[in-house]
Parts: sequence; structure tokens; C-alpha cells
Amino acid sequence: MFELTEAQQMVQQAARSYAQKSLAPVAAALDREARFPRAQLRELAELGLMGVNVPEELGGAQAGAVSYVLAMMEIAQGCASTAVTMAVNNMVAETLVRFGTPEQKRRYVPEITSGRFAAASYALSEPHSGSDAASLRTSARRDGDDWVLNGSKQWITSGDQAGVIIVWARTGVAGSKGISCFLVEGGARGLHVGKHEDKMGLRASSTVPLTFEDLRLPAAALLGAPGQGFHIAMAALDGGRVGIAAQAVGIGEAALAAAVRYARDRQAFGQPIANYQAIRFMIADCATELDAARLLVLRAAGLKEAGQPFTREASMAKVFASEKANKACDVGVQIHGGYGYLDEFPAERHYRDARVTTIYEGTSEVQRFVIAREVLKD
Repeated sequence: MFELTEAQQMVQQAARSYAQKSLAPVAAALDREARFPRAQLRELAELGLMGVNVPEELGGAQAGAVSYVLAMMEIAQGCASTAVTMAVNNMVAETLVRFGTPEQKRRYVPEITSGRFAAASYALSEPHSGSDAASLRTSARRDGDDWVLNGSKQWITSGDQAGVIIVWARTGVAGSKGISCFLVEGGARGLHVGKHEDKMGLRASSTVPLTFEDLRLPAAALLGAPGQGFHIAMAALDGGRVGIAAQAVGIGEAALAAAVRYARDRQAFGQPIANYQAIRFMIADCATELDAARLLVLRAAGLKEAGQPFTREASMAKVFASEKANKACDVGVQIHGGYGYLDEFPAERHYRDARVTTIYEGTSEVQRFVIAREVLKD
């Protein structure tokens, strides 16, 4: 059995308490109004959850990757939209810690971890390049000591709310070796934010396209070395996938818990529907699969925390957790029957929120490609 340390249990309990007392009661309203959870994100920052795996000297909790996924599962049970914003903030902060210069770290990381930045963003995907990130078209050219950025990004979480955005652009040859990444501050001249996407789920998480029009950046805005951008992106995504796997587990567990409550209360043919084998078997399968998903997430996070390779394990956790969470949410709607199709109950929101977890941070198809590549390499 995976034994948690006392520190990990404390992070988990703090996240659980906040998720159930403060997030769950407002999640439906946030979703219905597509309202960005600014106040809730500030409170999460006060709890240390905007930099769980970030050094204390930069404002983080320095609690480790395992503590982070434990917190993510809990927050996602309360509000999946808030959880994905938290996930991207943590991913950007960790990327800056790993690849940033001392000045870049001092300038941006404490702003994220403290909540002074409402959000941070990761701008890799483009209208014509999602899974095929190496074919991106956004460009950055040298002009004296500066860089001039032009192009477009698509599906950017918190793109209109971010204090800092990591932006990937082509600075050299075609393919992955000609990509670099830059730090763009929110509100920069030449940065244009498009309309909010009207999404199926995660509606309280802001998703927008971004356009860069002759956006001038100083040399100090380059993150890492020229041509290192693709490596930075893939390293960030490995950790990001573990976080989204944890988010998926949280959504699935929320859906299952709601289904169990309903099955105990709902009467049919003179008894609770939880007494019927058909319902019990659905619950048993989902509980087993979500437990397995949780263990895969903890294994990947444990490897990351130990400084060991975890690319394969991250993809395994991501594909399994996201697909089993979708199944649990589907079962949750089915157990609720007609009520599962109404927003009076949380089942339909969980169903909508879970759907994207098999798509963003790398589709299920990409995860299977990565897993097979790693297995065959071994």
C-alpha cells in the first residue's frame, strides 16, 4: 500500500477541507455563470496550493510532487474548473523554477505562488498544431537585442487572466529543433486576446485564443536557450500530464460519490436502487478502476519526486485515469436516470467536465504513442 507521510496527509486534508467546504457549494454557480474563480484561486494560494512543488524561497510549499497530486484530486472533486487553473499555475511555476534564470524566477514565481497573479498560462497549441506541436507557426525574429513575436495560439487556459504566459515560437529551422520559448507578460503591447470559448465543460476556467502582433520582447524574456523550447515543452507536459491525471481521478471520484448517494436514497420497486445487482456492479467497477487510476498517478508522482524518469508512467496515468473518469461520469449519469440529465444534480456537470481530460495535455492517442515508444525502447 502507498503510505503517505504526515506532511502529505496534511496537504491532502487541507485541500479536502477547502474543496468540500468552500468549492463544492459554489461549483455549480461558477459553471452556470462561466465565472472565473478569482476569489477561490486567491484562497488556494493562501493555502500554498499554487506552488506545491516549488521551493519555499520562491513562495512555494516545497511539499513535493506527491503532495501536489493529492491536493489536485481533492480540489477537482470540489470544482474541476478551479482545479485546471490551479494545475496550469503549478505547471508554469515549476517550469520557471527548472528552466528560468535567477531573475526570471524572482520576478514571476512569487507572483504565481502568492496569488498576486490571478493565473499563469502555457501557450503551445495553435489553430493548426495541437498534438503536432513541432509544426507550430508562431515566429520570433531577432531585431537588435530584442525579439519580435508574431503568430496565434489556441485553447489557452487563463490566457486573458494570466500575469505571465510561456509562449513557444519558431526561431530557427523547421521541426522541433527550431523552437524557443519566451515569457510574455499579461497586457503586453501587441498581445491580443480573442473571445472566450463557449466550452462543453470546465466553464469557469477561461479558455481563449491569443494573437501576437509585432510584440517586442527583450533578450531577457527568452526562457532557456534558443532552440531548447521543444525540450522545455515536453518536460513541462510530463509533469502536467500527471496533474491532469490527478484532476481526472478527482472528477471521477466526485461523480462516483454522487452516484452512491443517489443510489442509496432513490427508491424503485419498494427499495433503494443500491440494492440491485446492476447498480452495485456498476459502482464496483468504477470504484476499482478509480482506485487503480489513483495508484498510477501516485506512482508517476513518486518517480517525479524521486528525480527518476517518469515519461511512460505519466502517460499511463493520464490515459488510464482520464478514460476511467469518463466512464465513472457516464455511469453516474446512468444511475441518476433522467435526473442525471438535468443540472439540478451534479452528475451532468461532472460528465461535461471529465470529457476534455482525454484531450488536453496530450490526447489519449498521443499517450498510447508515448507509452508504446517507451516500452519498445526498453
